[in-house]
Amino acid sequence: MRHLPPAFGLLLIASLPLAGRADLLAVPATPPAAASLALPQRGDSQQGVLARYGEPLRRHPPVGGSSPAQPPITRWDYDRFSVFFERQHVIDAVVPDAPAPLFDTDALRGDRR
Repeated sequence: MRHLPPAFGLLLIASLPLAGRADLLAVPATPPAAASLALPQRGDSQQGVLARYGEPLRRHPPVGGSSPAQPPITRWDYDRFSVFFERQHVIDAVVPDAPAPLFDTDALRGDRR
């Protein structure tokens, strides 16, 4: 039978108080203004976004596009949100400083229903 070095035993004993410790993740609430925004939806066309929201404050040049596996991604910035396009269609719209909605929050709390 092989014996463990004494330092390993001390390390194990020293780590016991940490065994029951857990971190709590606190996510700020979505600002009310962000919750009420009607953002472009995935799949909307650039023309549809222009028709509904008007000209963006800034159009960023495309990034990527060097291969079919890496299509060009474009970002348009509006006053209160940004829209990301893959080629000509929306892939996401985000409100700066507003967290994405949480799903399955029962699992985050540890509820086992």
